[in-house]
Amino acid sequence: MLAIERRKLILEQLHEEKRVVVSELSRKFDVSEETIRRDLEKFEKEDLVTKSYGGAVLKESVGAEMPFKVRKKKNMLGKRVIGEILADMISDGDHILLDPSTTALSIVRALRMRQRQNITIITNSIEVLVECAEDNNWNIISTGGTLQTDNYALVGPKAIEGIESFHADKAIISCKGFDMERGLTDTYDMLSQVKQTMLRNASERILAVDYTKFDQVAFSRICPVGDIDMVVTDEQPSGAWLEYFKDKGMKCCYGEKDQRYSICQ
Repeated sequence: MLAIERRKLILEQLHEEKRVVVSELSRKFDVSEETIRRDLEKFEKEDLVTKSYGGAVLKESVGAEMPFKVRKKKNMLGKRVIGEILADMISDGDHILLDPSTTALSIVRALRMRQRQNITIITNSIEVLVECAEDNNWNIISTGGTLQTDNYALVGPKAIEGIESFHADKAIISCKGFDMERGLTDTYDMLSQVKQTMLRNASERILAVDYTKFDQVAFSRICPVGDIDMVVTDEQPSGAWLEYFKDKGMKCCYGEKDQRYSICQ
């Protein structure tokens, strides 16, 4: 097993169990305890863990990015609700920009269930590209770019150039933090740059986030809240947020008690 594969598995275990023990990981991966300590030191330098005696503890921070395979298992029902709401807003023939979020996968699956015809999806998500591969009546366009392995995302100048070649009906993005003052934020600057470009190249700009992202702030700013036309989430936001959206002239759509219908206001 390659070191990068081992570290991804360790990070997945950290996010699931919140802590790991060096001796146990050494036996599990059949490597020396010193090798495991070096792995944990790397995570500590990346501000993902706090080393403890004999192991490490996960730092519970919005900025600590989970592996994609772990993230797509989190709040699956909420993401499905969001996907159902957005699929109802997308019509045959629409051109859609989708980011590399786990929520984007739920949107694609909901669109397939509704048998949408002749839609065009432009994305920098490897997972979305694979998910769409069997939909012969869809036009699927990859942005191109440099692969960011943690997110299965294409980023960098080539990805931005690819997005700028098109104008979509809707850009649907997610984020790690959504705050009234700080706006939309994400973990990596390169991801934020790609999402900024998506928003600039669409007629309608939609934020799709589950309830856990509200009142959180991550490392890299994407844009102010006012740059978004609509917010779609899985649960009714607080009264303060609903009043904020009203003041901004923004529409907010959300699921009602985890049902597949939405309330928009």
